[in-house]
Amino acid sequence: MKIGIVVNSAWNIYNFRKGLIASFINKNYEVVAIAADDGYAEQIEAMGCSFEPLAIEAKGTNPFQDVRLFSQLYKIYKKHGFDVILHYTIKPNIYGTLAAKALSIPVINNVTGLGTVFIHRGISSRVARLLYKISFRFPALVFFQNGDDLNLFLQKGLIKKHIADTLPGSGVDIDHFQPQLLQAHASKPKTFTFLLIARLLYDKGILEYIEAIRLLQAKGVQAKFQILGKLDEGKKLGIPECDIQKWVDEGLIEYLGTVSDVRPAIINADCVVLPSYREGTPRTLLEAASLGKPLIATDVPGCRETVIHNYNGYLCKVKDPYDLADKMQRLMQMDNSYLAELGRNSRHVAETKFDQRIVIRKYEKAINRLPLQKQTIVADAEVETVANFQYYQTAKK
Repeated sequence: MKIGIVVNSAWNIYNFRKGLIASFINKNYEVVAIAADDGYAEQIEAMGCSFEPLAIEAKGTNPFQDVRLFSQLYKIYKKHGFDVILHYTIKPNIYGTLAAKALSIPVINNVTGLGTVFIHRGISSRVARLLYKISFRFPALVFFQNGDDLNLFLQKGLIKKHIADTLPGSGVDIDHFQPQLLQAHASKPKTFTFLLIARLLYDKGILEYIEAIRLLQAKGVQAKFQILGKLDEGKKLGIPECDIQKWVDEGLIEYLGTVSDVRPAIINADCVVLPSYREGTPRTLLEAASLGKPLIATDVPGCRETVIHNYNGYLCKVKDPYDLADKMQRLMQMDNSYLAELGRNSRHVAETKFDQRIVIRKYEKAINRLPLQKQTIVADAEVETVANFQYYQTAKK
């Protein structure tokens, strides 16, 4: 069997789909990774699969670039003659599905999160929903990473219920993210440390985190506040680097930049925080949970699947720095035995709900239900799909 895996970045494939790819290769499946080459192509090929570079602008809305993306995907799919294609992220889900439909190749899509086009209202959001509605008539199956996103697509009429299912995010390798022995009797660290891990986007709640820190420091709270994540200033959605530096200079945060292995940073933290506006299922919280850390996150889709209030951490109100500050202060004032219990509970959540083997089994089951033989390309269907794609691209202008 030949499987294509299409994502908007090679980094995403290497970091989030590694276990799935390894499982396919162990079954002697041929795997081709298709993504923007952002420096991880060699690592992906070292895993035993082929790599096809893709020119894709993850957040762009230029219709001409999207037409080129469709054309690229169509040519790659035709070249390889896949038995099935797995799509992740918005543009592969939409344009990859249309290209595969034109070639009668079955696809399984994964809505990893709704992104800013669903958080912010506007023309981009309306166009995205329209394109989802068109393209999501064709997949064999669409996985969602939380029930809220699935229900939203059903309510908006973007998908039929019989092809929709949920997954526990991308899962987490609970053997790789193994906690250190939790010692309830150990003394508290000299300085309690909060860590936020995310791309530095406004929608991740970065400003609310900063304001919560200001509120805590104004009360005389002594703690260390860290941020780890990639700068992303494009499309005015990201925090400018100058703002990050200003917060560092003010003594509000310690900026850790980006790292190839987040485990040391998480292990050294006492609590991992994510005040995001909306998520699919945040991988950073899964990794922190697997490492046995208490969590604080907003009570929004994606985050509430990972944090069980008063069990492995606290949920706070979205866009409310006062409530975030209250939950952070409350947590750091707890005794060691309670913090250790929250950490053990986080590990239990990771083991029972988010183990990546659960994700792998669901993908294998879905693929095994697909017809084994490749379907013959139907010229009329190809013409109709391409014509519809071109029509709606024109409507975007």
